[in-house]
Amino acid sequence: MFIRAVLLASCLVLAPLAQANLASLSNADAQAGLKAALEKGATVAVDVLGKTDGFFGNGAVKIPLPESLQKYEKLMRQFGMGKHADELVLTMNRAAEAAVPEAKKLFSESIKKMTVQDAKGILSGGQTSGTDYFKRTTTDQLRLRFLPIVKRATEKVKLAEKYNEYAGKGVKFGLVKKEHANLDDYVTQKALDGLFFMVAEEEKKIRQNPVQAGSNIIKKVFGALQK
Repeated sequence: MFIRAVLLASCLVLAPLAQANLASLSNADAQAGLKAALEKGATVAVDVLGKTDGFFGNGAVKIPLPESLQKYEKLMRQFGMGKHADELVLTMNRAAEAAVPEAKKLFSESIKKMTVQDAKGILSGGQTSGTDYFKRTTTDQLRLRFLPIVKRATEKVKLAEKYNEYAGKGVKFGLVKKEHANLDDYVTQKALDGLFFMVAEEEKKIRQNPVQAGSNIIKKVFGALQK
């Protein structure tokens, strides 16, 4: 009954009809709908990003050169090194695309381990509270899984090795941000940022239009929250 109570409490300001709709939901339905919505949003986000041009072809998540290299990009192109800069950008984004599918299993495991308290926070939280739950429960593990994949990709690019060499020195003189000193760490973080951005976008879509989610249980639970 706890999950259902949370649903009701989150909508006390709504019309009596909404409260009646929520009251008709069983505890099992409420929890099943929540888990289905999270699974749906996470799966779509991973599938969209974890393919060729998932990052590279999406302006919202495309990974740019680190700021320290962006400053010298024009100079690089003037001296005929533009193709090296392009190669590095492509490699970084391809690395992220290759790493993202690792998230699907971790997201699924996170949903299975969800506690009643977690469910309460997601149901009574904002438009991206489910995404925030994923961030809290999977970020460290995702980073560990993403990093080796990213490393294998960047090792093939000579400019990446040179970047790490000079960026490491640049940190000492305040020329390069510490978080940008290692290209693999930078790409891994950007891949995580892009992944959670897309999960959040999908979560907002489901909340705003549960009918489009395609699942009866999602429509039932999140539709009741809207009425």
